Amino acid sequence: MRIGVLGGSGYIGSSIVEAMKSKAIDVVVARRVSVNYLQKESLVKWLEQNGISFLINAAGFTGQPNVDACEVRKAECLEGNSLLPGVVRASCETIGIPFGHVSSGCIFSGAKPDGSGFNETDTPNFCFRSNHCSFYSGCKALGEELLEGCNTCYIWRLRIPFNHEDNARNYLSKLLRYSQLLDARNSLTHLNDFANSCVACIVDRVPYGVYNLTNGGSVTTREVVDMLRATISPHQSFSFFENEAAFMRQAAIAPRSNCVLSNEKAIAAGLPLRGIVAALMDSLANWQPESADADHVTNAR
Repeated sequence: MRIGVLGGSGYIGSSIVEAMKSKAIDVVVARRVSVNYLQKESLVKWLEQNGISFLINAAGFTGQPNVDACEVRKAECLEGNSLLPGVVRASCETIGIPFGHVSSGCIFSGAKPDGSGFNETDTPNFCFRSNHCSFYSGCKALGEELLEGCNTCYIWRLRIPFNHEDNARNYLSKLLRYSQLLDARNSLTHLNDFANSCVACIVDRVPYGVYNLTNGGSVTTREVVDMLRATISPHQSFSFFENEAAFMRQAAIAPRSNCVLSNEKAIAAGLPLRGIVAALMDSLANWQPESADADHVTNAR
């Protein structure tokens, strides 16, 4: 089996590539200079020339430094998160190979009335069709819609990634550097658990379908801050917005998704997802700071 990866140099894609290489899986990372992701003919040609038997789409547009950028760069957001999944599906179906698509849990908001997490059969409630959402979340939900009815693909939902490596995309790094924080309850995803779960789906021939690849349980921002104080940042003071309204008024353009997802389906399939507290504590115990004097940023999640 030879696996192709779109977006293999990004934060998520590079972790998946590393996980595959650790298992001696033959992997080829697509380069935009040699293939146009958004043109079916170009993508099909690249797949055939490289003998790809399974494609992973880890490409997309998240906006920098956060999803507020998607409110301005809407064309790029729509292309990367809504149109690209459709091109990937059409290309893979043309040559008859399966694929996996990295999606997002941000198409949900809150939790179920009983406090439990949303599962894979629940209809997104933070999207263009059902709620006031960010443009990013709306586009990610549309991307999933384009894959409905496909029987040879995985949809892997990621939710606020983190691990032990200091990085601007790492949730723990953000908490350490934001000037103010919004307290909210969320499901989170350990980046390496996510990557290993994606690989396990392919290698172990897990049934195709949608999977919430989040670590078990949920946490509040204040709970994670308490873990930071107890481990790697005992002397740092953390400031919180009074409420979400204050956060939106002072620091954000687009509304944010704060949600709880159930990973019961993924666990039942045998995917390697630890409980959220264990994954967080492991990351903090093995923390690798990028630099001692990293710049602080003023925007908050």
